[in-house]
Amino acid sequence: MSTATIYLRRKLTNGIAIGLGVATATFGLFFLGWILWTLASRGLPGINWALFTQNTPAPMVEGGLANALFGSAVMCAMAIAMGTPLGVLAGTWLAEYGNARKAGTVVRFVNDILMSAPSIVLGLFVYTLYVMQTGGRFSAFAGALALAFIVLPVVIRTTDEMLRLVPTQMREAALALGVPQWKVTVQVLYRSASAGIVTGILLSLARISGETAPLLFTAFGNQYWNSDVFAPMASVPVVMNQFAGSPYESWQVLAWAGALVLTLFVLLISLTARGLLLRNRISND
Repeated sequence: MSTATIYLRRKLTNGIAIGLGVATATFGLFFLGWILWTLASRGLPGINWALFTQNTPAPMVEGGLANALFGSAVMCAMAIAMGTPLGVLAGTWLAEYGNARKAGTVVRFVNDILMSAPSIVLGLFVYTLYVMQTGGRFSAFAGALALAFIVLPVVIRTTDEMLRLVPTQMREAALALGVPQWKVTVQVLYRSASAGIVTGILLSLARISGETAPLLFTAFGNQYWNSDVFAPMASVPVVMNQFAGSPYESWQVLAWAGALVLTLFVLLISLTARGLLLRNRISND
């Protein structure tokens, strides 16, 4: 076979591969654009001042999502507060102490399983572990606990990966100067990997902000404003799930508006995370 024939065949194969890749990307972007257009066209009519100031209404009555937005913010904040310290500490142990041990391999494997576990399973786990043990009392705390189980493996994986990317020479240089191990971790490693760790926390926040299944078994929901974390509390995903399948047009409008608000929030979190990584990359370069 001549060189020209081989070159032509490789060029043809390369062209086919590029064409298939472009077609696949176009296919995915088309449906993504379709989804975003549907979300914007149906959600924008429901965006008004009442959406952020009034509670979820009864059928055929005007209202908003103020109590649901407050509930989602409270439960997400509690979940981040519970999951982040444990995740950072566990990730630090994996990267600095358990990297060469069998226990570290087991912990990473279990963490991967937890990360890929369906969220409804985690909700049922918290329901059995906490809600049933408290007499079937649904609460925002139980919802935050279920969301914390989603935050935890993401933060562990991110912290582990970011700390392992820190050059070994930085550890050795600090230890050679007589710096204690804990100070090396806190003042050297955390400072170097801070952007990546914060990015992981933000991405976990974006993930839990739209979770519905765990909250159905834990926080349940509340039509009224509630600031007691040990009582049922409304959340945007649960309200969306309830209103979207209702026959009332006013509820359907609120469901689309809530979906649009959540999408914009996730977009803002994602852009913030990418901005942190980009700034850290530029500063290192």
